Amino acid sequence: MADINEQIRQELTSAEVVLFMKGTPQFPMCGFSGQVVQILDYLGVPYKGINILEDEELRQGIKDYSNWPTIPQLYVKGEFLGGCDIVREMFQAGELATHLSENGVVCQPAKA
Repeated sequence: MADINEQIRQELTSAEVVLFMKGTPQFPMCGFSGQVVQILDYLGVPYKGINILEDEELRQGIKDYSNWPTIPQLYVKGEFLGGCDIVREMFQAGELATHLSENGVVCQPAKA
């Protein structure tokens, strides 16, 4: 398990915003992952999507690492932010963009 934790730590330091998800940002494989992708894309947040379906050890390892039972999982600057419900609620309340900018992550919302 130490190896998977090290792999996760490396992924979390590889980008400011990391999304562990089912599928890829271009092709989400579940509705919850798709919702988080839509929110991040709408906010114009650069992020790295990691497909947990390609690696069973990673799929379980990220749940153990965060002590959070579901996927997707969003991390900002290496810290676990939450899953789909939390991200959606933060987005709807305007808190997600604030949290990101307070952590130095540039958001460039799409123009209507």
